[in-house]
Amino acid sequence: MEVQTKTRGTVNVDEEHILTFPNGLFGFEEYHRYALIEAEYEPFFWLQSLDERELAFILVDPFLIAKDYELDVDDRTLAEIELDTPQDVVVFVIVTVPASGGPVTANLQGPLVINRKNKQALQVILADSHWTTKHNILKALKEGKK
Repeated sequence: MEVQTKTRGTVNVDEEHILTFPNGLFGFEEYHRYALIEAEYEPFFWLQSLDERELAFILVDPFLIAKDYELDVDDRTLAEIELDTPQDVVVFVIVTVPASGGPVTANLQGPLVINRKNKQALQVILADSHWTTKHNILKALKEGKK
């Protein structure tokens, strides 16, 4: 399927990489369909809205930047996307790249949970105050290489 993107023009995306967020994302509840596209730089991905070309998010696997990262999401919430086995879970977090040149951060408190089987997804808010919305990615990656 051809997808109009914010940063790369028109790209061809396999149907397997089309995700549906029945409730949208927080602050963007009216947008439900997105394409998951590999970014130009590993380990990042783009989450590109299929409804609004100018709406795209940078994503990263939270386990790459927070080795002790844990999600505690109740079964009722996971049932919204028909998720019933851990093997079908894919998790990403949204990355913020400030225009001011400040630190690149990830929202570990509001991860995206994807059911890899049916391509349904949702954003959850974790109750654990250990995780922040401004986790410094570059600092975490440098510390991980020590």
